[in-house]
Amino acid sequence: MPTFHVYILASRSRTLYIGVTNHLAYRVQQHKDGVNPGFTHRYRINRLVYCETFGEVRPAIEREKQIKGWLRQRKTTLIEGMNPEWRDLSEDWAVQADSSLRSE
Repeated sequence: MPTFHVYILASRSRTLYIGVTNHLAYRVQQHKDGVNPGFTHRYRINRLVYCETFGEVRPAIEREKQIKGWLRQRKTTLIEGMNPEWRDLSEDWAVQADSSLRSE
């Protein structure tokens, strides 16, 4: 059964990025490696601080949009409810790059 993840990444200064993917470990590693130039690369947003799992893509996308629409304080409260220290939840993951995997 496929799984989809809504995730929040943060920089050391707590700049946030919210995304959705069907392969969380691989996608987080892409952010850490700076594979894609853009916002997360420019601001060094590469620490996984929050995630939710879904069985279908539509609810995951809806949740991503919902969280993106919130004010920063509400996003911070969500993160701190699960991860009060804002630690990198992926710090112990080892991911092998697999070009056949893609993120949503």
